[in-house]
Amino acid sequence: MPYVGVVVAYLLGSTPFAYFAGRLVKGIDLRRHGSGNLGATNVFRTLGAPAGVCVFLLDMLKGAIPVIAFPRLFGVEGTLWWPIVFGLFAIIGHVRPYGGLFKGGGKGVATAGGVFAALAPLPFAVSITTFLVVVAATRYVSLGSLLGGLALTLALLVTRGVASPVTWVAMVVCAFVFWTHRANIARLRQGTESRVGRAKPAT
Repeated sequence: MPYVGVVVAYLLGSTPFAYFAGRLVKGIDLRRHGSGNLGATNVFRTLGAPAGVCVFLLDMLKGAIPVIAFPRLFGVEGTLWWPIVFGLFAIIGHVRPYGGLFKGGGKGVATAGGVFAALAPLPFAVSITTFLVVVAATRYVSLGSLLGGLALTLALLVTRGVASPVTWVAMVVCAFVFWTHRANIARLRQGTESRVGRAKPAT
């Protein structure tokens, strides 16, 4: 029964809310506009703040719902690893939707945020605060995402210790977020990364 939950978590994670937002708000395919990424940042830049915030929250729910609701729904309540597994498959679905049959996906930040908001609320609060402060100060969403991931890992190391499975999962997810942002990291180093609310710098 829990393996059915894994499939459902993956399919929920695969739900491309950014794609739907593009179609509903402007009748466009966001995979062909802005950065081409089906994440909240591209929605924010292309469709505006209200749509961006809505998609960010929906993408977070894709991660939080499997962690909170699926253990009871699929008969594994009281375990630690199954909520983690459900959350991880939601993240994978967001990044690689529908087994690659649907071309496009996000970078996993908002969905991972939802997973850890459910698994570790206090470390998540540290992470989201770091993200908001960095984005407000620099206007770089990518930098905020990267430093928010590091802040989450450090907060878990302090509050739960290195032996906690949640800490280890956070380390893996943080490394994965860095991998999905490797092009952004290169642009940050070159000074060509786009800032929220400003025109893209010349390359």
